[in-house]
Amino acid sequence: MLTYPQINAIAIQIGPIKIYWYGILYLISFALAWFLAKLRAQKLNYHWNNEIISDFIFYAAMGVLLGGRLGSVLFYNLSEFLHDPLFIFKIWLGGMSFHGGLLGVIISLFYFSRKIKIPFLAILDFTAPLVPLGLALGRVGNFINSELLGRITNVPWGMIFPNGGPLPRHPSQLYESFAEGILLFIIVWFYAAKPRPRGMVSALFLCSYGVIRFICEFFREPDIQFGFIAFDWLTMGQLLSLPMIAIGIYMMIRGSRRL
Repeated sequence: MLTYPQINAIAIQIGPIKIYWYGILYLISFALAWFLAKLRAQKLNYHWNNEIISDFIFYAAMGVLLGGRLGSVLFYNLSEFLHDPLFIFKIWLGGMSFHGGLLGVIISLFYFSRKIKIPFLAILDFTAPLVPLGLALGRVGNFINSELLGRITNVPWGMIFPNGGPLPRHPSQLYESFAEGILLFIIVWFYAAKPRPRGMVSALFLCSYGVIRFICEFFREPDIQFGFIAFDWLTMGQLLSLPMIAIGIYMMIRGSRRL
């Protein structure tokens, strides 16, 4: 059994002002996406200056933050929202959803693509390789916050989390950080390094993330408000990942016909 590192979730506190590691990691994620976007733009011969790249990151960031919060509320805390509509503004209580953030980014980048007059699917293909490393950092933030805990286990690397009871659990946040983040980045980044039919990079991202998330959910404790949705094993995260896999496969089939 490994010892859970005692990391204060608050990185900096000045009087009543608290800056959390989770927020800092989000900022690092957006900065990293900006750097990778510059590399991608040069690779694809997009003549984007810093202003256009900054606008792109702004649109994407708004999609992540607004979509992630709305998704968390509607997918995971709908009853709480119906009981108290102001709950949606209580961001200090936490709660961000990847699937909601994905929908938010898709919507925001649709408007960005129209603004700069580049086909929507081309913008999605441009964006897909920039996402995974941000996901990796976000899962590290979950680990620091001791949230989204793994299932109870007897593996040698199980950890006793501060709010997870007396039994060791899978450090599933770290599994996801590696699989949804680093591994997915390697897959999508190198696939996107060569010219591909439009939509194929996005399709690979959707399929790969959906499959990886589906597998990782077997090591993660089901959401307490839902438990298992069906079959005594299906979780909300898995259910929301199935459309990603289906849409990704459909896009791949269509893209392969253009080869």
